[in-house]
Amino acid sequence: MDYRRFQNIIIARIDKGEEILDKVKEIAIKENIKLAGVTALGAINDFTTGVFKTGEKKYYSNDFKGDYEIVSLNGTINTMNGEFYAHLHMSAGNEKGEVFGGHLNRAVVSATCEMVITVIDGSVDRAFDEEIGLNLFKF
Repeated sequence: MDYRRFQNIIIARIDKGEEILDKVKEIAIKENIKLAGVTALGAINDFTTGVFKTGEKKYYSNDFKGDYEIVSLNGTINTMNGEFYAHLHMSAGNEKGEVFGGHLNRAVVSATCEMVITVIDGSVDRAFDEEIGLNLFKF
């Protein structure tokens, strides 16, 4: 991985074999990011996404292996109890154009991942909401 910071914008290249969420965390901690938006595209070959079933208040995961292009990856970086927290969603397409996605649990880069992190001046923490069953923004 390599990246450059231009004022409040970080342009990152995540390399083959690297896991995307690990690198987002590495950048966020090194750059002391408390609040940011994330977008990316690239190629991956091993990833897990999930869907939250609201009635059950439980995530279900799906694993994918093979050649996939990231169609969309976006989300937020912020904090929970003052510590790093990321909430990212991703859609990825296969060679047939079929697209799969959801809440990003992990994704391994197969060629490259180009990411833009827009750092926002401020901070927003998260707290667990019993009624919803998720970690929500706490203003």
